[in-house]
Amino acid sequence: MGQVRPALTALAVAVLALLEERPMHPYEMYQLLLRRGEDLLVKLRPGSLYHIVARLADQELVRAECVDRAGNRPERTTYRITASGREALRARLTEILRYPAPEYPLFPVALAEAHNLPKDDVLTLVRERVAHLRNDLADLDTMADWARTHEVERRYWIVLPYLRATLSAELTWLTGFLDELACGALEWEKFDARTGARLAGPEHPWADDPPERPPVPRRSAGATP
Repeated sequence: MGQVRPALTALAVAVLALLEERPMHPYEMYQLLLRRGEDLLVKLRPGSLYHIVARLADQELVRAECVDRAGNRPERTTYRITASGREALRARLTEILRYPAPEYPLFPVALAEAHNLPKDDVLTLVRERVAHLRNDLADLDTMADWARTHEVERRYWIVLPYLRATLSAELTWLTGFLDELACGALEWEKFDARTGARLAGPEHPWADDPPERPPVPRRSAGATP
């Protein structure tokens, strides 16, 4: 049996997709990803990118094509995607598009545990988050307007309206949450302003006897990535 490769990370997918366009050296990949705003989608660091390229080369998904030097600059190795790399890229894209795998972002964790903070703190913090998200929304609109103005075909920037829709949904939910919390419709625990200790407040109804979780529907074979 052939060796089973680990699933491609988001950055590995981005690198292979770039090399599907044309051969490049890692620094060129990094600069191009920044220019295209791909750092909105993947955690982009030069060291991480060079590491990913080296790992893809070890897996024979890309191969070094040539080494060049411009003036006194360090040597740069240009890489090309291999047939195996192209196959791996398409298989990984198929998997990600098909299956809604949990991604475990941090914000829902903080939201689930926000009751450990005083109400006024939560109001202040979430209002700041809303302001940041509105700035992000404006940035997405600017990027989309640029793409339309320059007649970039939509398939190359279809992720922008997706990001805008998900961000707008979060803003809508957070606005409603703030309204509920501010007017008192959402009951909150009270804290001592001096010590920060929790005062008497709403009790956890399941502190001693946690409720059972609802049954998880069984998925058909192969439905989990």
